[in-house]
Amino acid sequence: MKVYRKAWKQEIPGDPEQIWAFFSRPENLQRITPAEMNFRIQSDIAGKEMYEGMMIVYKVSPLLGLDMTWATEITHIRPGVHFIDEQRIGPYAMWHHEHWFEPVKGGVLMTDLLHYAIPFGPLGTIANTLIVERKVEGIFTYRTGVIEQFIRDGEFG
Repeated sequence: MKVYRKAWKQEIPGDPEQIWAFFSRPENLQRITPAEMNFRIQSDIAGKEMYEGMMIVYKVSPLLGLDMTWATEITHIRPGVHFIDEQRIGPYAMWHHEHWFEPVKGGVLMTDLLHYAIPFGPLGTIANTLIVERKVEGIFTYRTGVIEQFIRDGEFG
């Protein structure tokens, strides 16, 4: 099984505490996910800051409108610095997503580092090449655009 690695960086001007507060609240994930994924949080997490061991269950329709359950666990957290979410149930054979927040002049450099694997051996490799990699890139490109709009709107102070 092949493990794929992707990384994205984005400078976010603003107050680092406000930036952390936004990204450390799981309900905000819905705000930065493309509408066509029909992303719905099933867990009772409204207003809760994440913590190690937190389980978050979603319903999502990533392909052909097919609904699936996705559950992630927050496995590591260092407030203001980073957190890691890992898939426990979902479409991937493996999903390990690191979120890093590095203070820079006037804000934060946010880095997403993703390692993922697709099930089904050679068929999974083909699916990644034809569909999955493009979908993953599209999700993070969308997030970058939404965050840019939040910056323009003064969301982060």
